[in-house]
Parts: sequence; C-alpha cells; structure tokens
Amino acid sequence: MPLEIVTIPCLADNYAFLAHDDASGETAVVDVPEAAPILDALADRGWTATQVLLTHHHYDHIDGLPDLLAVHDAQVTGAAADAHRLPPLDHAVAEGDRMQIGAETGSVIDVSGHTVGHVAFHFPASAVVFTADSLMALGCGRVFEGTMPQMWASLSKLAALPPETTVCSGHEYTETNGRFAVTVDPDNPALAARVAEIARARAAGEATVPSTLALELATNPFLRAGDAAIQRNLGMDGADPAAVFAEIRARKDRF
Repeated sequence: MPLEIVTIPCLADNYAFLAHDDASGETAVVDVPEAAPILDALADRGWTATQVLLTHHHYDHIDGLPDLLAVHDAQVTGAAADAHRLPPLDHAVAEGDRMQIGAETGSVIDVSGHTVGHVAFHFPASAVVFTADSLMALGCGRVFEGTMPQMWASLSKLAALPPETTVCSGHEYTETNGRFAVTVDPDNPALAARVAEIARARAAGEATVPSTLALELATNPFLRAGDAAIQRNLGMDGADPAAVFAEIRARKDRF
C-alpha cells in the first residue's frame, strides 16, 4: 500500500507533510514550521510521529520541532552537510542514503542551491517527493547560498523523476509564481490553464500544493529552460539551459 500523505498548512504560507504507513503505523513528519497544526493533524487521525525528516535549516522549516518532540518521541533525520545548523539529528544523511517508513524505502537527493545542504526525500513506490524550497509549485527557491549552476543541477535531478511523481513543496507561493511564469512563457496554453485554475483554487481557499511533476514539466519555467519558445522570449535562442535558468531566476528575483 502506498504511503498516505497529509498536507498541513503552517505559519502564513508554509506546508508540512505527514507520510503514514498504515500497515506498520509509522508516520514521518516532513519539516516542522510550527508544532500545533501538526500535532492536531496527528491527534485527529490517532497517529504517532515516529520520524521527522528535515529538508534544510531555515527557521520556517524547523522551529516547531522541540514542541513536536515534547509530545512524540520521533527520530530526526537531516542532511549531514547541514547538521551544524539543524537541530540535533538521530540520523545524518547524504545523497543516495536510504530511509524506511514502514515497508517503504525512500532515498535522499541533494538539492543544494536554495541552501547548501538542502535535501529532498523521494519515495518511489508511493511516487512522492518532498522538495521543500528546491522545486516548488510553478517555481523554485531563491538561490541564497549555492550557485545558479548548482541549483539547475538540483532541479534537473528532480525533473528526471517519473512524471507521475507527486511534488510536495514547502510554500503556498503558486499564485505569485504564476504571475511571473507568464512573463517568460506567455504562449503556453498549459500554463494559462494552470494560472486560471490556481486563481479559482485560491479564491475558494484551497491549497495548490502538492502538484505533480508532469504538471511542473509542462508549466514551470524553472524546469523549462531548454524550451525553444522560452529561450526566444528571453532573446537567448540556443543558449545553454543552465544559463537560461540563471536568467529566469534573476528575473524572478527582480519581479
């Protein structure tokens, strides 16, 4: 049976996630922006948090951990490269390392760029990847610590996952991301349809996260730096996709 995924809004625009294996009763919490909504979601379902998976060290992904651990005796996993900035870890991991939620095996993907040491967690049997602030719905995280080529390489790893993969990202930024996306990819009908659906969903108070990788590949300009129409719109016909990505990210930073 695939993992049951629960999306939990936190703070002003963050998301945490639960990944639950029904057979074993094990539940992983992915990022802990604040404890209260996560504790409520666990209690509502009668679940116990057995693991916490931390994607990176930014406060809005870890600040609720002490309050969560005061109630649930969970093992904490995070990147070895980021251990000096994360809360104390029970398991320090790097790219290619494996973890278990019940019978399901997941793997660690280094997605440095937004921060150095940012990781994503991929569970192929359930076709889900937790990307936090690397690949986001219609966007990607600002490149604070890494380099543009590093971020492009990280996104390229995620783009190579099966297209049916569910992408659980860390923020409700999709509406703003859509407004930017149409400035660099104005003739994309799939993007236009997605922007309209986002507007409907947000007006109804609905989340736009998670998404699917197939949808991101069709509409997210940060994954589409090799697309001829985007390159033409940017005046970069035939350019290296890594350079096109850097231009798109720079324009988004100024947007």
